[in-house]
Amino acid sequence: MNRPPAGAPVATETRFRWRAVDAHGSRKTGALIAPDAGTARALLKRENLFVVDLRSEGPAPRAKASAAEVTLFTRQLASLLRAGLPLAPALDLLAQPQNARRAGMPRIVGTLARDITAGLRFSAALQRHPAQFNALYCQLVEVGEAAGALPAVLARIADDRERAAAQRAKVRAALTYPLAILLLALAITAALLVWVVPTFKQIFDGFGARLPAPTLFVLALSAGVARWSVPAVALVVAAGSAATFLLRRSEPARIRFARLSLKMPVAGTLLATLCAARWSRALGTLLSAGTPLADAFDSLTHATGNASFDRATVDIAARLRRGERLAAAMRAARCFPAEVVQPIAVAEESGAIDTMLLDVASLADRQVDEKIGTLSSLCEPLVIIVLGALVGGLVIAMYLPIIQLGNVV
Repeated sequence: MNRPPAGAPVATETRFRWRAVDAHGSRKTGALIAPDAGTARALLKRENLFVVDLRSEGPAPRAKASAAEVTLFTRQLASLLRAGLPLAPALDLLAQPQNARRAGMPRIVGTLARDITAGLRFSAALQRHPAQFNALYCQLVEVGEAAGALPAVLARIADDRERAAAQRAKVRAALTYPLAILLLALAITAALLVWVVPTFKQIFDGFGARLPAPTLFVLALSAGVARWSVPAVALVVAAGSAATFLLRRSEPARIRFARLSLKMPVAGTLLATLCAARWSRALGTLLSAGTPLADAFDSLTHATGNASFDRATVDIAARLRRGERLAAAMRAARCFPAEVVQPIAVAEESGAIDTMLLDVASLADRQVDEKIGTLSSLCEPLVIIVLGALVGGLVIAMYLPIIQLGNVV
């Protein structure tokens, strides 16, 4: 197995500033990123530019690519390999930028192509870019290389990534909509309390009559909001910044936050099922590709995106090394739903764990879709109730003294 040495650095690229003349004699200037001056000149020549001056501006910042770009690259590479194109030429083709200003993903693919040409295996070259290609991705590619089924493995990886992205979008939409409406309702209420209610207070002061309890409460609330709103917002921003910093730096804090998120009403069950589906599909894919069970867990430490499940994966791997069975270890982790653990316990008796894991993942995916639909249907009446309670209650409290005054008159 041809792996790069531990901590092997990725070959740095250079940022060049260029001046050139096009086919019509017009002068053009710009900047591009390339591994060396020769490659930079070749890129400009490909755009029919005659280089007049090319100056180095030092090392270029490390290339970045989004998850969607990595998925698209995986799908395109699988298609090219299935069409019969060798790996190195396929990477060279995908590394060609649309223009001389190279985007992040073409730069990464170009680095992969150069590593392949230098003699590294594709899986080893991918491991030099952990931000884009995680351990599970590299492990599956390594298995595909060894079995001579790299196109099929890449297509399967692309399918799984597209499915995961679609699920994330659904969950995000289901959770974001009610939160956005709630924040909007709070903003409207705050605006009424700060700018509208004080106007009513001046009117009520001229009545000289005793105000109803709801009106007194709203007036007191308005005074409190006007006085403490700025310090409260500053406190919330400071607390949010501190929490973000703590979650980035502290592993125990991330695990604790992840466990709390799994215990949220309604949303917690949805997130637990989603994480279990991702975990089961990742492990099932590794096992069906021929990876031994004990080795598969090395690539699952960040398969779910939830720190609690990641910690459970480490604990399950340790229990398996001590001789425990997979279902028992999953049950001891206390984060997997019972409908996921029970079928795996049955599959262990028949020796078809990989098939059962993929079936369980598909079932969990359907459950996630159903729960998202249920959550979305519950949000609409809940939003109406919240808006009515906040805004309607505020309006009624403000007009109640006026109504009482009209009855007296």
